[in-house]
Amino acid sequence: MVVVRPRAGMTFGLDNLPYGSVIAPDRRRVAVVRFGDAALDLRHVDGTLFADGRLDAFLAAGPDAWGEVRGATAAVIESDTQLLLPLSDAEPVLGFAVADYVDFYASEQHAVTAGRILRPGTDPLPENWRHLPVGYHGRAGSVVVSGAPVRRPAGMLGPGSFGPTRRLDFEAEVAFVVGRPGTEIAVADADEHVFGVCLLNDWSARDIQRFEARPLGPFLGKSFATSVSPWITPLAALTDVRVAPQQDPAPVSHLQETDPPHGLRLALEVRINGAVISRPGFAGMYWTYAQMLAHLTSNGSAVRTGDVFASGTVSGPGAADAGCLLELTRDGAEPVVLDDGDRRTWLEDGDEVVISGAAGALTLGEVWGRIGQE
Repeated sequence: MVVVRPRAGMTFGLDNLPYGSVIAPDRRRVAVVRFGDAALDLRHVDGTLFADGRLDAFLAAGPDAWGEVRGATAAVIESDTQLLLPLSDAEPVLGFAVADYVDFYASEQHAVTAGRILRPGTDPLPENWRHLPVGYHGRAGSVVVSGAPVRRPAGMLGPGSFGPTRRLDFEAEVAFVVGRPGTEIAVADADEHVFGVCLLNDWSARDIQRFEARPLGPFLGKSFATSVSPWITPLAALTDVRVAPQQDPAPVSHLQETDPPHGLRLALEVRINGAVISRPGFAGMYWTYAQMLAHLTSNGSAVRTGDVFASGTVSGPGAADAGCLLELTRDGAEPVVLDDGDRRTWLEDGDEVVISGAAGALTLGEVWGRIGQE
Protein backbone atom coordinates (compact mmCIF):
# COMPACT_ATOMS: atom_id res chain seq x y z
CA MET A 1 0.00 0.00 0.00
CA VAL A 2 1.25 3.46 -0.94
CA VAL A 3 -0.14 6.75 0.35
CA VAL A 4 -0.33 9.20 -2.53
CA ARG A 5 1.21 12.66 -2.33
CA PRO A 6 0.51 14.53 -5.59
CA ARG A 7 3.69 15.93 -7.10
CA ALA A 8 4.31 19.68 -7.13
CA GLY A 9 2.30 21.37 -9.84
CA MET A 10 0.12 18.31 -10.39
CA THR A 11 -2.93 19.41 -12.32
CA PHE A 12 -5.22 16.41 -11.83
CA GLY A 13 -5.04 15.90 -8.08
CA LEU A 14 -7.51 14.65 -5.48
CA ASP A 15 -9.32 18.00 -5.48
CA ASN A 16 -10.20 17.51 -9.15
CA LEU A 17 -10.78 13.85 -10.15
CA PRO A 18 -12.45 14.28 -13.56
CA TYR A 19 -14.38 11.38 -15.06
CA GLY A 20 -14.13 9.74 -18.48
CA SER A 21 -13.77 6.47 -20.36
CA VAL A 22 -10.72 4.92 -22.01
CA ILE A 23 -9.87 1.95 -24.17
CA ALA A 24 -7.45 -0.10 -22.06
CA PRO A 25 -4.45 -2.01 -23.49
CA ASP A 26 -6.56 -5.18 -23.71
CA ARG A 27 -9.10 -3.16 -25.81
CA ARG A 28 -11.74 -3.18 -23.08
CA ARG A 29 -13.71 0.01 -22.53
CA VAL A 30 -13.21 1.21 -18.95
CA ALA A 31 -14.90 4.02 -17.00
CA VAL A 32 -12.21 5.90 -15.10
CA VAL A 33 -11.31 8.84 -12.92
CA ARG A 34 -8.14 10.68 -13.85
CA PHE A 35 -5.36 11.28 -11.32
CA GLY A 36 -2.25 12.95 -12.70
CA ASP A 37 -1.17 11.08 -15.82
CA ALA A 38 -2.96 7.91 -14.79
CA ALA A 39 -6.51 6.73 -14.21
CA LEU A 40 -8.43 4.53 -11.80
CA ASP A 41 -10.76 1.87 -13.18
CA LEU A 42 -14.03 2.79 -11.43
CA ARG A 43 -15.04 -0.86 -11.09
CA HIS A 44 -12.70 -0.81 -8.09
CA VAL A 45 -15.21 1.61 -6.56
CA ASP A 46 -18.55 0.26 -7.84
CA GLY A 47 -18.72 -2.80 -10.05
CA THR A 48 -22.38 -2.26 -10.92
CA LEU A 49 -22.55 1.42 -11.91
CA PHE A 50 -19.45 1.13 -14.12
CA ALA A 51 -19.77 -2.44 -15.39
CA ASP A 52 -20.12 -1.45 -19.05
CA GLY A 53 -17.21 0.99 -19.06
CA ARG A 54 -19.49 3.99 -19.50
CA LEU A 55 -20.62 6.83 -17.26
CA ASP A 56 -24.34 6.82 -18.19
CA ALA A 57 -25.66 4.85 -15.19
CA PHE A 58 -23.50 6.88 -12.82
CA LEU A 59 -24.67 10.20 -14.28
CA ALA A 60 -28.30 9.13 -13.96
CA ALA A 61 -27.85 8.05 -10.34
CA GLY A 62 -27.88 11.64 -9.06
CA PRO A 63 -26.07 13.78 -6.50
CA ASP A 64 -25.99 11.32 -3.58
CA ALA A 65 -24.28 8.68 -5.75
CA TRP A 66 -21.98 11.32 -7.26
CA GLY A 67 -20.80 12.33 -3.79
CA GLU A 68 -20.38 8.77 -2.55
CA VAL A 69 -18.36 7.70 -5.58
CA ARG A 70 -16.18 10.80 -5.42
CA GLY A 71 -15.32 10.16 -1.78
CA ALA A 72 -14.70 6.46 -2.32
CA THR A 73 -12.55 7.13 -5.37
CA ALA A 74 -10.30 9.51 -3.47
CA ALA A 75 -9.92 6.93 -0.69
CA VAL A 76 -8.94 4.16 -3.12
CA ILE A 77 -6.36 6.37 -4.86
CA GLU A 78 -4.86 7.49 -1.55
CA SER A 79 -4.53 3.90 -0.37
CA ASP A 80 -3.02 2.15 -3.37
CA THR A 81 -1.55 3.63 -6.57
CA GLN A 82 -0.87 0.15 -7.96
CA LEU A 83 -4.45 0.15 -9.22
CA LEU A 84 -3.78 3.10 -11.51
CA LEU A 85 -3.53 2.67 -15.28
CA PRO A 86 -0.99 4.93 -17.05
CA LEU A 87 -2.84 7.07 -19.59
CA SER A 88 0.04 6.57 -22.00
CA ASP A 89 -1.28 3.01 -22.35
CA ALA A 90 -4.92 4.03 -22.88
CA GLU A 91 -7.03 5.84 -25.47
CA PRO A 92 -9.59 8.37 -24.12
CA VAL A 93 -13.06 8.07 -25.69
CA LEU A 94 -16.38 9.82 -25.14
CA GLY A 95 -17.50 8.63 -21.74
CA PHE A 96 -21.27 8.74 -22.20
CA ALA A 97 -23.95 8.67 -24.88
CA VAL A 98 -24.88 12.22 -25.90
CA ALA A 99 -28.68 12.45 -25.72
CA ASP A 100 -29.28 16.02 -26.95
CA TYR A 101 -27.04 19.00 -27.66
CA VAL A 102 -28.02 22.66 -27.20
CA ASP A 103 -25.70 25.59 -27.82
CA PHE A 104 -26.29 28.93 -26.11
CA TYR A 105 -25.04 32.45 -26.82
CA ALA A 106 -24.28 33.59 -23.27
CA SER A 107 -21.30 35.98 -23.63
CA GLU A 108 -22.37 39.60 -24.03
CA GLN A 109 -18.94 40.56 -25.36
CA HIS A 110 -19.16 37.91 -28.08
CA ALA A 111 -22.77 38.74 -28.93
CA VAL A 112 -22.02 42.47 -29.24
CA THR A 113 -18.85 42.07 -31.29
CA ALA A 114 -20.34 39.43 -33.58
CA GLY A 115 -23.48 41.54 -33.98
CA ARG A 116 -21.45 44.57 -35.05
CA ILE A 117 -19.53 42.48 -37.56
CA LEU A 118 -22.50 40.64 -39.01
CA ARG A 119 -25.16 43.36 -38.75
CA PRO A 120 -23.35 46.70 -39.10
CA GLY A 121 -25.45 49.78 -38.50
CA THR A 122 -27.98 48.01 -36.30
CA ASP A 123 -28.28 47.25 -32.59
CA PRO A 124 -25.77 44.38 -32.17
CA LEU A 125 -27.93 42.69 -29.52
CA PRO A 126 -31.37 41.33 -30.41
CA GLU A 127 -34.19 42.74 -28.29
CA ASN A 128 -34.54 39.46 -26.39
CA TRP A 129 -30.85 38.94 -25.55
CA ARG A 130 -30.75 40.42 -22.03
CA HIS A 131 -34.10 38.87 -21.14
CA LEU A 132 -33.43 35.19 -21.84
CA PRO A 133 -30.51 32.89 -22.62
CA VAL A 134 -30.57 32.65 -26.42
CA GLY A 135 -29.79 29.17 -27.76
CA TYR A 136 -30.46 26.67 -30.53
CA HIS A 137 -30.82 22.90 -30.74
CA GLY A 138 -27.78 21.24 -32.28
CA ARG A 139 -27.20 17.68 -33.41
CA ALA A 140 -26.09 15.12 -30.85
CA GLY A 141 -24.45 13.14 -33.65
CA SER A 142 -22.05 16.01 -34.32
CA VAL A 143 -20.40 15.68 -30.90
CA VAL A 144 -17.03 13.93 -31.11
CA VAL A 145 -14.26 13.37 -28.61
CA SER A 146 -11.16 15.56 -28.55
CA GLY A 147 -8.61 14.52 -31.15
CA ALA A 148 -11.12 13.22 -33.68
CA PRO A 149 -10.27 14.59 -37.15
CA VAL A 150 -12.28 17.59 -38.31
CA ARG A 151 -13.16 17.49 -41.98
CA ARG A 152 -13.50 20.80 -43.81
CA PRO A 153 -17.23 20.98 -44.61
CA ALA A 154 -18.94 22.00 -47.83
CA GLY A 155 -22.17 23.94 -48.08
CA MET A 156 -24.00 26.80 -49.71
CA LEU A 157 -21.69 29.82 -49.74
CA GLY A 158 -24.13 32.13 -51.49
CA PRO A 159 -26.77 32.13 -54.24
CA GLY A 160 -25.92 29.29 -56.65
CA SER A 161 -22.55 28.64 -54.96
CA PHE A 162 -21.79 25.30 -53.27
CA GLY A 163 -18.33 24.26 -52.13
CA PRO A 164 -15.90 23.80 -49.23
CA THR A 165 -15.92 26.55 -46.62
CA ARG A 166 -13.28 29.22 -47.01
CA ARG A 167 -13.97 30.69 -43.56
CA LEU A 168 -13.48 27.87 -41.09
CA ASP A 169 -13.43 28.97 -37.46
CA PHE A 170 -13.24 27.60 -33.92
CA GLU A 171 -15.33 28.64 -30.94
CA ALA A 172 -13.94 28.24 -27.42
CA GLU A 173 -16.80 27.14 -25.16
CA VAL A 174 -17.60 25.47 -21.84
CA ALA A 175 -20.08 22.57 -21.89
CA PHE A 176 -22.30 21.21 -19.12
CA VAL A 177 -23.25 17.54 -18.86
CA VAL A 178 -26.69 16.59 -17.48
CA GLY A 179 -26.91 13.67 -15.11
CA ARG A 180 -30.33 13.44 -13.49
CA PRO A 181 -33.26 13.94 -15.92
CA GLY A 182 -35.90 16.59 -15.26
CA THR A 183 -38.17 19.32 -16.54
CA GLU A 184 -39.10 22.83 -15.38
CA ILE A 185 -35.90 22.87 -13.35
CA ALA A 186 -35.51 25.87 -11.05
CA VAL A 187 -32.25 27.82 -11.00
CA ALA A 188 -31.76 26.80 -7.37
CA ASP A 189 -32.09 23.11 -8.31
CA ALA A 190 -29.68 23.09 -11.26
CA ASP A 191 -26.93 21.31 -9.32
CA GLU A 192 -29.29 18.40 -8.69
CA HIS A 193 -29.23 17.77 -12.44
CA VAL A 194 -25.93 19.09 -13.87
CA PHE A 195 -23.06 16.73 -13.13
CA GLY A 196 -20.07 18.65 -14.40
CA VAL A 197 -18.24 20.64 -17.06
CA CYS A 198 -15.90 19.99 -19.95
CA LEU A 199 -14.36 22.09 -22.70
CA LEU A 200 -15.98 22.27 -26.12
CA ASN A 201 -15.03 23.56 -29.57
CA ASP A 202 -18.03 24.51 -31.68
CA TRP A 203 -16.34 24.43 -35.10
CA SER A 204 -18.04 26.93 -37.41
CA ALA A 205 -18.03 27.52 -41.17
CA ARG A 206 -18.71 31.25 -41.19
CA ASP A 207 -19.52 31.66 -44.88
CA ILE A 208 -22.00 28.77 -44.82
CA GLN A 209 -23.42 30.03 -41.53
CA ARG A 210 -23.85 33.59 -42.78
CA PHE A 211 -25.82 32.60 -45.88
CA GLU A 212 -28.08 30.03 -44.21
CA ALA A 213 -28.65 31.48 -40.73
CA ARG A 214 -31.58 33.81 -41.44
CA PRO A 215 -34.33 33.31 -40.43
CA LEU A 216 -33.90 30.04 -38.47
CA GLY A 217 -30.30 30.18 -37.30
CA PRO A 218 -27.22 27.92 -37.65
CA PHE A 219 -27.55 24.62 -39.49
CA LEU A 220 -24.91 23.06 -41.80
CA GLY A 221 -22.38 25.73 -40.84
CA LYS A 222 -22.07 24.08 -37.43
CA SER A 223 -23.39 20.52 -37.68
CA PHE A 224 -20.26 18.91 -39.15
CA ALA A 225 -18.27 18.60 -35.88
CA THR A 226 -18.42 19.66 -32.23
CA SER A 227 -15.38 18.52 -30.25
CA VAL A 228 -15.50 17.92 -26.47
CA SER A 229 -12.85 17.06 -23.93
CA PRO A 230 -12.93 13.44 -22.74
CA TRP A 231 -12.64 14.62 -19.09
CA ILE A 232 -15.68 15.87 -17.16
CA THR A 233 -14.82 17.87 -14.05
CA PRO A 234 -17.64 17.47 -11.50
CA LEU A 235 -19.33 20.59 -10.13
CA ALA A 236 -18.25 19.34 -6.70
CA ALA A 237 -14.68 20.35 -7.60
CA LEU A 238 -15.69 23.91 -8.54
CA THR A 239 -17.24 25.25 -5.35
CA ASP A 240 -14.36 27.72 -4.83
CA VAL A 241 -14.69 29.40 -8.23
CA ARG A 242 -18.36 30.43 -8.13
CA VAL A 243 -19.18 34.04 -8.95
CA ALA A 244 -22.39 36.03 -9.32
CA PRO A 245 -23.30 37.28 -12.81
CA GLN A 246 -23.82 40.98 -13.50
CA GLN A 247 -27.22 41.36 -15.19
CA ASP A 248 -29.21 44.45 -16.12
CA PRO A 249 -32.18 44.41 -16.28
CA ALA A 250 -32.90 41.86 -13.58
CA PRO A 251 -34.15 38.59 -15.10
CA VAL A 252 -37.75 37.50 -14.74
CA SER A 253 -38.52 35.57 -11.58
CA HIS A 254 -37.84 32.03 -12.82
CA LEU A 255 -34.41 33.07 -14.18
CA GLN A 256 -33.18 34.99 -11.14
CA GLU A 257 -29.92 33.74 -9.64
CA THR A 258 -29.67 32.23 -6.16
CA ASP A 259 -27.04 31.96 -3.44
CA PRO A 260 -24.61 30.32 -3.97
CA PRO A 261 -24.47 31.69 -7.51
CA HIS A 262 -23.81 29.63 -10.62
CA GLY A 263 -21.30 31.79 -12.47
CA LEU A 264 -17.86 30.19 -12.70
CA ARG A 265 -14.44 31.82 -12.62
CA LEU A 266 -12.73 29.82 -15.36
CA ALA A 267 -9.79 30.76 -17.58
CA LEU A 268 -9.45 29.45 -21.13
CA GLU A 269 -6.53 29.50 -23.54
CA VAL A 270 -6.59 28.95 -27.30
CA ARG A 271 -3.60 27.85 -29.37
CA ILE A 272 -3.25 27.41 -33.12
CA ASN A 273 -0.27 25.24 -34.09
CA GLY A 274 1.19 25.83 -30.63
CA ALA A 275 0.86 29.62 -30.68
CA VAL A 276 -1.31 31.20 -27.98
CA ILE A 277 -3.75 33.54 -29.72
CA SER A 278 -6.36 34.16 -27.04
CA ARG A 279 -7.09 33.85 -23.32
CA PRO A 280 -10.84 34.25 -22.78
CA GLY A 281 -12.24 34.47 -19.25
CA PHE A 282 -15.50 32.77 -18.31
CA ALA A 283 -16.29 34.75 -15.14
CA GLY A 284 -17.88 37.58 -17.11
CA MET A 285 -20.44 35.45 -18.92
CA TYR A 286 -23.83 37.14 -18.78
CA TRP A 287 -25.96 34.02 -18.32
CA THR A 288 -25.08 31.13 -15.97
CA TYR A 289 -25.45 27.42 -16.62
CA ALA A 290 -28.32 27.28 -14.09
CA GLN A 291 -30.22 30.00 -15.95
CA MET A 292 -29.59 28.24 -19.25
CA LEU A 293 -30.99 24.99 -17.85
CA ALA A 294 -33.97 26.74 -16.24
CA HIS A 295 -34.83 28.45 -19.53
CA LEU A 296 -34.29 25.29 -21.57
CA THR A 297 -36.82 23.39 -19.44
CA SER A 298 -39.24 26.23 -18.63
CA ASN A 299 -41.72 25.29 -21.37
CA GLY A 300 -41.98 21.68 -20.19
CA SER A 301 -39.11 20.43 -22.33
CA ALA A 302 -37.26 17.63 -20.55
CA VAL A 303 -33.53 17.05 -20.23
CA ARG A 304 -32.16 13.53 -20.19
CA THR A 305 -29.07 11.85 -18.87
CA GLY A 306 -26.26 12.66 -21.30
CA ASP A 307 -27.70 15.94 -22.53
CA VAL A 308 -24.98 18.48 -23.28
CA PHE A 309 -25.58 22.21 -23.34
CA ALA A 310 -22.82 24.68 -24.12
CA SER A 311 -22.16 28.30 -23.21
CA GLY A 312 -21.56 29.67 -26.68
CA THR A 313 -18.32 31.42 -27.53
CA VAL A 314 -16.48 32.67 -24.45
CA SER A 315 -15.12 36.17 -25.06
CA GLY A 316 -13.88 38.96 -22.80
CA PRO A 317 -13.64 42.72 -23.22
CA GLY A 318 -10.05 42.88 -24.49
CA ALA A 319 -8.75 42.39 -28.01
CA ALA A 320 -6.91 39.22 -26.94
CA ASP A 321 -9.90 37.84 -25.01
CA ALA A 322 -12.00 36.78 -27.98
CA GLY A 323 -12.94 33.13 -28.32
CA CYS A 324 -13.11 32.81 -32.12
CA LEU A 325 -11.38 34.04 -35.27
CA LEU A 326 -14.47 35.97 -36.36
CA GLU A 327 -13.78 38.37 -33.51
CA LEU A 328 -9.99 38.10 -33.31
CA THR A 329 -9.54 38.98 -36.99
CA ARG A 330 -12.55 41.27 -37.32
CA ASP A 331 -14.13 39.00 -39.90
CA GLY A 332 -10.84 38.34 -41.66
CA ALA A 333 -9.70 41.97 -41.90
CA GLU A 334 -6.90 41.76 -39.30
CA PRO A 335 -4.97 38.45 -39.39
CA VAL A 336 -3.48 36.94 -36.26
CA VAL A 337 0.24 36.17 -36.40
CA LEU A 338 1.45 32.78 -35.17
CA ASP A 339 4.80 32.06 -33.50
CA ASP A 340 6.37 30.95 -36.79
CA GLY A 341 5.29 34.14 -38.55
CA ASP A 342 2.37 32.53 -40.39
CA ARG A 343 -0.78 34.65 -40.51
CA ARG A 344 -4.33 33.39 -40.12
CA THR A 345 -7.65 34.97 -40.89
CA TRP A 346 -9.39 31.57 -41.00
CA LEU A 347 -8.25 28.01 -40.33
CA GLU A 348 -6.25 26.20 -42.99
CA ASP A 349 -5.98 22.46 -43.66
CA GLY A 350 -3.49 20.91 -41.26
CA ASP A 351 -4.02 23.52 -38.55
CA GLU A 352 -4.32 22.18 -35.01
CA VAL A 353 -6.49 24.06 -32.52
CA VAL A 354 -6.12 23.37 -28.79
CA ILE A 355 -8.43 24.88 -26.18
CA SER A 356 -7.35 24.41 -22.58
CA GLY A 357 -8.89 25.66 -19.38
CA ALA A 358 -8.42 26.08 -15.65
CA ALA A 359 -10.57 26.72 -12.60
CA GLY A 360 -8.21 28.42 -10.19
CA ALA A 361 -5.51 25.84 -9.49
CA LEU A 362 -7.49 23.03 -11.16
CA THR A 363 -7.08 22.16 -14.81
CA LEU A 364 -10.07 21.40 -17.02
CA GLY A 365 -7.81 19.60 -19.47
CA GLU A 366 -8.05 20.44 -23.15
CA VAL A 367 -9.98 19.80 -26.32
CA TRP A 368 -8.12 19.68 -29.61
CA GLY A 369 -8.66 18.92 -33.26
CA ARG A 370 -6.83 19.08 -36.58
CA ILE A 371 -8.35 20.34 -39.82
CA GLY A 372 -8.29 18.03 -42.84
CA GLN A 373 -10.04 17.53 -46.16
CA GLU A 374 -10.98 13.91 -45.50
